[in-house]
Amino acid sequence: IEFSGLMHVSYFIQKCVGWAAGKPIQSNEPPKSAAQAAFFWFRVVLSAVVLAFSLAVTLEGLFTGNTTMWDGVPNAVAVIIFFLLMSVVGLLEGMQIAFFAVAK
Repeated sequence: IEFSGLMHVSYFIQKCVGWAAGKPIQSNEPPKSAAQAAFFWFRVVLSAVVLAFSLAVTLEGLFTGNTTMWDGVPNAVAVIIFFLLMSVVGLLEGMQIAFFAVAK
């Protein structure tokens, strides 16, 4: 998965947060050559395109009612529930990382 670059948009977010905080991102890796940097940014862009496409398809399905949501639940509520559950998953992922860091 790492080589495919499907999750490389997270590196872009990391660089944006570091830039916003005013702190450089420190790495143990040697500096990238021009070809490596181009390949890295290609994977970042590809990852962002795949993420945007999957989000667009998911939201299109939610807004048009092409889901297995119970009858009678408005489409807007289904979208809100989707983002609420995605937030919970994100919080659980962060907690898992924190728990493993504390356990070491």
